[in-house]
Amino acid sequence: MAVCPSGHDSASDDFCDVCGMRIGGSPATGPSPAATGPSAGATGPSAGATGPSAAATGPSRGATGASPWPGPAAAPAEPCPRCGTPRTGQFCEACGFNFSAPSFTPATPTGPAPSVPPSPSVPPTSWAPPAPSVPPIPSVASTPPVSPAPGPTTPSMSSFPYPQATWTVVVAADRAYYERVQALTGPEGAAVAFPSYCAERRFQLVGNQMRIGRRSVSRGLAPEIDLTGPPADPGISRLHAVLIATPDGNWAVLDPGSANGTLVNGSEIGIGDQVPLHDGDRINLGAWTAITVHRG
Repeated sequence: MAVCPSGHDSASDDFCDVCGMRIGGSPATGPSPAATGPSAGATGPSAGATGPSAAATGPSRGATGASPWPGPAAAPAEPCPRCGTPRTGQFCEACGFNFSAPSFTPATPTGPAPSVPPSPSVPPTSWAPPAPSVPPIPSVASTPPVSPAPGPTTPSMSSFPYPQATWTVVVAADRAYYERVQALTGPEGAAVAFPSYCAERRFQLVGNQMRIGRRSVSRGLAPEIDLTGPPADPGISRLHAVLIATPDGNWAVLDPGSANGTLVNGSEIGIGDQVPLHDGDRINLGAWTAITVHRG
């Protein structure tokens, strides 16, 4: 590769590829000024003769860069087809493009791509227009129920409050029970005598409960089955027992905590225990009192 007088690398060896300056084939320079100087000083005509020679040496000095005359005008540099940078050799100094490659296709100029209006959206192939809404079918008014003609009605058993059966109790003195108590208490129980006469008293069971005891004005107690007397049983507490109605139409007895206890058919019941009653059951309490249960 040739080098031009300005120092550029050139692929051609006659003119520089960069600045266009001639690289070789310059004419020979004329005689040196030192040799012609004495001749010019010696004879005037010789000096005049040498004038053209001095003028002839002008182009030679211009070829070496010493002449003040400008050389041939440099051709405008070829722009790089890829980035537009002026060509300075076989390869572009900016992007490295090879100007000698014959199959080059100019690259698409860089820069923001032109805005393209969006294409209208196309519905998918499976899309179908919505089905038209169907107005709701008006509901048919139901036929109002026909009220039965007024007539005599038969009341059901459930319309009556429980208990539905008639329960009653009979209060009397029980001699056998009195002797049993005497055998258990010993001499202490001998002070309580069995009554010589005790009329039977009958109480109908109504409501939800019937209390058994002795009336007490000071305590505000007025039991439904009042055993105050006469004759008065000293072994009966103020609130000795309670008869309780059950949802099935029957009754039960409960001892809330009497001093001497309560027996049903000869067996003592526990405090707070609700014992069901049946027709003919006998409740014993106090020293000699017996309460017999009757149903119907």
